[in-house]
Amino acid sequence: MSDAACVRFLQWALPRLRLHWPGFRKVHGIVCKRLARRLRALGLADLDAYCELLEREPAEWRTLEALCAIPVSRFWRDRAVFAALEHSVLPELARAARAAGRAALECWSAGCAGGEEPYSLALLWHARLAQRFPGLELRVLATDTDAAQLARAARGCYRASSLKELPPELRALAFDRSGELLCLRPALRPGVEFACMDIRGEPPARVFDVVLCRNVVLTYLAPDLRLEVMQRIIGRLRPGGALVVGLHETPPAGLATLAPWPGLRAIWRAA
Repeated sequence: MSDAACVRFLQWALPRLRLHWPGFRKVHGIVCKRLARRLRALGLADLDAYCELLEREPAEWRTLEALCAIPVSRFWRDRAVFAALEHSVLPELARAARAAGRAALECWSAGCAGGEEPYSLALLWHARLAQRFPGLELRVLATDTDAAQLARAARGCYRASSLKELPPELRALAFDRSGELLCLRPALRPGVEFACMDIRGEPPARVFDVVLCRNVVLTYLAPDLRLEVMQRIIGRLRPGGALVVGLHETPPAGLATLAPWPGLRAIWRAA
């Protein structure tokens, strides 16, 4: 299968899955490798034969959709975002929670992949903020559709490459070596809950202070679906709460209840 043939196929197939080809342009090679393996498993000669299979067997579209998932994550991904959470966003929200008599800050990591993002948030709280807000917990609900990634998150063990952006003092504080892997210490895992959930469906039946939805909805979903999903997500944010998106992402114009968090990139405040 040539790269050009794969690109043509994705440009045809992705809109039918309500996915957005431009978001896949830089990572399409990952999907093409998966497609090549799928063709070999099915004994198909080329993508034309696969198109015929998709027309004959609609259930195969679900398999194709799974092949298009891009579970890229790292601890402390985009350091500027975690610096903003540490120095501005979480302290402000923690003060508001305490003033309201609440016992916890509720966070949602939507599209959590292997758990690097929710564990980063928990580590940030425990290592640098919890002592400033005694009696206030941080709870993180982390959701994804990929069962293999969720199982990896539950194990909490990672290769060193996943931790390359994590400050060295936090790596030393939070991880023990197990062979070639670095495993998160048990004391840092309470408060982080994992659940299998499709972000395109109904959001969790909770109200959140922070929602991290980075490099998923606003990159890979088709624009019309993107707006639908983001409206549901915003509906779960507490007034004054924070929506965190990717550094190169901007929420759709139709979300009138959001305003940029003053002075910060990629973080928006709910009205």
